[in-house]
This record gives sequence, structure tokens and C-alpha cells, in this order.
Amino acid sequence: MQKNAIQTWSTRGVTFALAALAALSATYWVLKSTQAHSVSIAAPVASSVLVPLDPQSVARALGGGKVMAAASAGSANSGRAPFVLSGVLAEGAHGGAALISVDGKPAKPYAVGATVDGNLVLQSVSARRATLAAGVNDPAQITLELPALSK
Repeated sequence: MQKNAIQTWSTRGVTFALAALAALSATYWVLKSTQAHSVSIAAPVASSVLVPLDPQSVARALGGGKVMAAASAGSANSGRAPFVLSGVLAEGAHGGAALISVDGKPAKPYAVGATVDGNLVLQSVSARRATLAAGVNDPAQITLELPALSK
């Protein structure tokens, strides 16, 4: 009887190990197949092709279609800055756009490198700031910042 009991337990142990291995394998493949449809956690690959920004889309995204309460032309030049930053869309290190109001007029979208007023171009944009200069590679002349967020 001793020999028969040992054979029975060894058969049971091997059967249990094979069943556990089959269950783990099935679980692995189910998780692997459902992971393909989920969101990837890999970092996105940067594309070398840059799509130009549509100024009208930027204006709508930043609320440029709305009429701003603008002061009259006389009061725009009396102590107020001629440029007012209304919104920023920063795109990478050298891209993006900004909504800038010039001399109290409604804000218009300007892409980086576009002429804002006279000889000033939008040099760069960041999270809450836009820089104007005579040229894209020239030193900054005017830095515009968005108003502080209210709490």
C-alpha cells in the first residue's frame, strides 16, 4: 500500500503543477491581448514634419472670436500698453501662437514668426508668456504675460 499512495500523490502533484501552468499561461495571453487595445504608456515619437498652425483655429481655441471690452482709441494710448496678451498656445520649443490685442483692438492670433505690429514679430511663446522682437533671432524687445490666475 505504501507504493500505491506515493504514486497517487506524485500523480496528483504533477497534475496540479500542469493545471497551474496552464492557468498562468492563459492569464498571461488574455492580459497580453487586452493590453494591445489599451492606451500605450510609451513616449510618443517626435515627428520631423511640423504641421503649420491655422490662425483661425488658434483664435477659436483661445477664445479670440469673442469681442473683448476694448477701451476707446484715445484711452488706449494714455498710460496703457499697446499690446495685451489674451491667450497662448505653446507648441514645442519653437512653435505656437498667441492672441494679442494691438492698441485696444480685438485680439488676433499670431503664429511664432508672424508680424504683430510694424516691425515687431512674435519671437516665442511659453506657458503664460509671449515675446516680441524685431526679428525671430533678434533680442527680445517686449515680453507680454497673461494676468495671474485668480484663486
